[in-house]
Amino acid sequence: PSAALALLCGSAAAAVVVWKWLGKRQIQKKIEEARRTRDEGVKKMAKAVQQFREQVPSIQTNAILSLPLLELTGRLQEGSLSPKTVLYTYLEKALEVTQQTNCLRHFIPECEEQLQEIQRQPEKGLLYGIPVSIKDHIGHKGHLSTCGLVQCLGTRVQEDSVLVKVLKTQGAIPFAMTNVPQSLFNYDCSNPIFGQTLNPFNHQKSPGGSSGGEGALIAGGGSILGIGSDTGGSIRLPSSFCGLCGLKPTAERLSQRGHAEGWTGSWHTRLLNADVRSCPTPVPCALGPMARDVESLALCMKALLCQEMFWLDPTVPPIPFNEEVYSSSAPLRVGYYDTDGYFPLPPSMRRAVQETRGALQAAGHQLVPFSPPRIHYVMTELFLKTFFADGGRAWLDLFTEDIVDPSLKPQVNSCKIPRLGKKLLALILKPQFLALLKLKNVALISTCRSVKEMWNHHHQIEAYRTEFIARWRELQLDVVLCPVLGPAFTTGYPGKLLTAISSTMLYNVLNFPAGVVPVSTVTEADEEELKLYRGCCDDPWDRTLKQAVEGAVGLPVAVQCVALPWQEELCLRFMKEVETLSHEK
Repeated sequence: PSAALALLCGSAAAAVVVWKWLGKRQIQKKIEEARRTRDEGVKKMAKAVQQFREQVPSIQTNAILSLPLLELTGRLQEGSLSPKTVLYTYLEKALEVTQQTNCLRHFIPECEEQLQEIQRQPEKGLLYGIPVSIKDHIGHKGHLSTCGLVQCLGTRVQEDSVLVKVLKTQGAIPFAMTNVPQSLFNYDCSNPIFGQTLNPFNHQKSPGGSSGGEGALIAGGGSILGIGSDTGGSIRLPSSFCGLCGLKPTAERLSQRGHAEGWTGSWHTRLLNADVRSCPTPVPCALGPMARDVESLALCMKALLCQEMFWLDPTVPPIPFNEEVYSSSAPLRVGYYDTDGYFPLPPSMRRAVQETRGALQAAGHQLVPFSPPRIHYVMTELFLKTFFADGGRAWLDLFTEDIVDPSLKPQVNSCKIPRLGKKLLALILKPQFLALLKLKNVALISTCRSVKEMWNHHHQIEAYRTEFIARWRELQLDVVLCPVLGPAFTTGYPGKLLTAISSTMLYNVLNFPAGVVPVSTVTEADEEELKLYRGCCDDPWDRTLKQAVEGAVGLPVAVQCVALPWQEELCLRFMKEVETLSHEK
């Protein structure tokens, strides 16, 4: 009997090994097929571009690529440039940029059909003939929304998302879908299917995430306008790392119908029981534009905030773009801070805020010191607890039939620590170090153990929003100037420093419109001052941040501009002021 039992156990163990091997082999086949499909699409597009170049050899490519969006739309509207010429110019450049940075997930071959369609439209839309890139998970009919996950490779989108429909109605031509990090929950840009996307200014650096493919493509000159999404900084961080302008609107200002949410948008439906699944996500995802200048963002918002979107998605408040607010030149009362006290940023980012504050003051605006309340509480009890309310189980489920990307392994391993292991850590570690670990490591974030606790968590977020707005009103602020994480991290480091995103995360919790504007570049003096950086406690996380941003001389440095909910036009107006002053300087 003992021999039979040993044989049975050995057979079972062998069966498990074989089963795991077959599973991994199946995953690998899916990945290889996805890469092959992408490579074939790239080859077809390269061939189409070559044929066009042979037909029209005299195109002034650099002249077209250098045109700002407003000027390009004017040339297309008047007919001095054709949509076909512009499209193939950007297709050619996108091929070049993705070869260098691996920023594209897929070209959209139907852009040829849309090119024909806009010429049949009775009126030219605001974005007539403009090639637009879109983030991987924004739904386009006939294409995948992978979120960097193998399990999403089998299902193609059946219908365009509302935003894609409106873009097409306004005459835009979606031509490419861009790469994202696995599960979208990372501010690097890497996944096991399509690989690591690189920063076009320095290939050792990350373009940011999760809209990192958009950041790299636009910064490299391969797109003039892109649509990203933002749950913790996913538009603003790539904009900061890549020297772009990016706007995270109030979440409900633009339609989100028809785009895959990855893990971050569906956590609560996995966690709560059916009778409360209709509750709103407490920290919502927002879709928004990314471009080379603020005027491009404003034009995109004008185009999207139209009757077509309000009709297609009645849940979006029918508030058209307020040109009067955006065009105003009245002095602003600006709150400012250069650190939130949670994760002190590198010297270059704080310098950017200080210099911008001085320029605004010299231009006649009133600057008022402002301190956001209780950031430690917001980060651990509101933001991280929102996404790890179940201890990270819903997120870990995504990887049961997948390969975990190396950039995510630090976070995945933290979540895999069992509850008993966490309790043992609490007993073993010194109280001071444990407090620090709770602040900077997702492994020890407390969970919501019941629906009642979840509802209480929602209430705490609403109470904090009320507290923050009260402080804003007390100081009679119009807008706030504050830092954004940067400069660009070396690839692989964002996954080690999830909690470093406090500067952007705050305005997702608050659901305030927030935008990023590049104002400077990292100097040799910044790099020298970085050598003295000690962060908050000179702990392992502070030292890791220092390593992440080293070697960034010449890379973009940005600031963040914030307004109250539903005041995107005021936020853009403030961003435009900052941009103008930085150009003058």
